[in-house]
Amino acid sequence: MKKILVINGHPNKASFNSAIAQSYIYSARDNGAEVRYVAIGELNFNPNLRFGYQQRMELEPDLVQALEDIKWSEHQVWIHPIWWLGMPAIMKGFFDRAFLPGIAFKAKKGEASEGLLKGRTSRIITTAGDLIGENYEGIYQSSGLVQLQKGILEYCGVASIDNHFIGPLQDLDQDDRNRWLENVRDLAIVDTTDQPVL
Repeated sequence: MKKILVINGHPNKASFNSAIAQSYIYSARDNGAEVRYVAIGELNFNPNLRFGYQQRMELEPDLVQALEDIKWSEHQVWIHPIWWLGMPAIMKGFFDRAFLPGIAFKAKKGEASEGLLKGRTSRIITTAGDLIGENYEGIYQSSGLVQLQKGILEYCGVASIDNHFIGPLQDLDQDDRNRWLENVRDLAIVDTTDQPVL
């Protein structure tokens, strides 16, 4: 049974991102996966890394549990909107607070850092209100994707499978949204049958 963790970075639980997450979860479970869910906006934690790396802040229980879920997972599905060409503040705060040296990566003096989350794969699904794919990829060089995929997940050892951009949301009617949710359900089927990349 494949262990899949779905992480929703949208702070509003009534968002389309939440519908995406639930569609993925239902499909993955229907196909035999064990699925856990983390809605970052519903976690109780201070997103401000107040002292940087100079002084360690105690992790709140919700962050401890989220990290346990991340370490438990074989495959992670990260879902979030693109706001100002990046992720929402609460999601960035989650990474600042939880993905710490000794937990998600190991810094080595004079050498490249070592990712401590190896043996896991990831899929990234992003949404945007008015960004058009070509502009996002061309003019803005997929800034939010680069931040999450390259700057965080791969840096910490998580292998990337694929990424999907849904938008612009302002141009989608309910039928369009339903088709996207069906596509997400199909992605879950693919993920439940693929073998983890080690």
